[in-house]
Amino acid sequence: MVDRYDVVIAGAGPAGAQCARDLATRGYDVVVLETEPEDEFPRQSNKSTAGTFPSMMSSFGIPDDVVMSYTDDVVLESPNNHYKSYQPGAVLEFAEFKRFLVEHGRENGAEYRFDARVSRPILDDDGVIEGVRYNGDEEVYAEVVVDATGPAAPIASALDVVDLERENQAIGIEYEMEGVEMNHPEYADLRRAMMLRLDHDIAPGGYSWIFATGEDTAKVGICYIQNDRHREFAQDGQTVDGYLDAWVDRDPRFADAEKIDGKVHRGSAHIQMPDEMHTDRFLAIGDTVPSIDPLWGEGIHKGMKSARAAAATVDRCLTDSERRLDAESLAVYERLWHRDVAPRMKARLMLTRLLYLAPNERYDQFMRDLQRAEENTLEKANRGQKASMAKLLHLSDLPLLTKFAREQLGT
Repeated sequence: MVDRYDVVIAGAGPAGAQCARDLATRGYDVVVLETEPEDEFPRQSNKSTAGTFPSMMSSFGIPDDVVMSYTDDVVLESPNNHYKSYQPGAVLEFAEFKRFLVEHGRENGAEYRFDARVSRPILDDDGVIEGVRYNGDEEVYAEVVVDATGPAAPIASALDVVDLERENQAIGIEYEMEGVEMNHPEYADLRRAMMLRLDHDIAPGGYSWIFATGEDTAKVGICYIQNDRHREFAQDGQTVDGYLDAWVDRDPRFADAEKIDGKVHRGSAHIQMPDEMHTDRFLAIGDTVPSIDPLWGEGIHKGMKSARAAAATVDRCLTDSERRLDAESLAVYERLWHRDVAPRMKARLMLTRLLYLAPNERYDQFMRDLQRAEENTLEKANRGQKASMAKLLHLSDLPLLTKFAREQLGT
């Protein structure tokens, strides 16, 4: 007997689980294949800082009981300065959040198979995907296949839909810590804040963070791309763990802090423009695309929105009288992605690469510029509005812009 569904989804992360949740709610037969065993889920994949915003919580019906703390502010730090902006947020308990999505999807009819490692697509005589193989020789067939496995991307890569380039890979590590001095006199008050620090001495070619999870508890981590600035400032032989440990050792906010046992999270994502996201009977979502915010690394909301765009596309195609699932029909997904998930992606990637090329002294100037600018200048620049980006540039940035242009041209 052939094992057949309307949709098979590889990966039970936020994108995969949300896609299953939406499709099951619409009455489709959905099965999700997840690599991890259920009794350990999510252990290996519990890797997100899980900072997000109220718009995600309300849009996707996320309950308060998966929230570690609500925050009021976003703080940007440079080596010698900082900028504080009122922007409410939420820091999730990522494992509880993922388990909620799975359970809610099951309540609506989605099937989950854990300990099920997807290896490759099953193709018909015309080379069109019709299912996937997992755990060696197990097979499952579907009208539509969705790859939500993140950077692993076994199906999307086999179909030549995505090309995740190693030089665009960001790697990160995070500790959950207690005893952190969240209101140290030398720094901004972080007791109800998510803080991002631009400082090549701590994270060359990237940034570090402190996300409040309680009065003296926080998620503390670093992330960087192995770009030109990383190569310029990196210490020979230093690992991502070493950079984080060095920061914790010398920052006075951590003088009496300790790591919480079993709460070390590692992850990676690609910061680049997506290539294609679909082909006949196939869609790629979440970090498989990739969908992560290129500037500040926020991936949950982007991944969830990509899942919803994919589910809406599948629903549209399967309710069509002819049930067309060819690449042309599924192209609705890419249009929704560029409109709703990551508008102005090229401009935002340009800002990201330019920002991480800047030296430390330019970061101090950046904070002074933000302090003098209109309140929403950073928000507009973050959305990719070039006029707002221009307000944060100086004539003295010309050498930096020239360096950026040469890097883009590969000269």
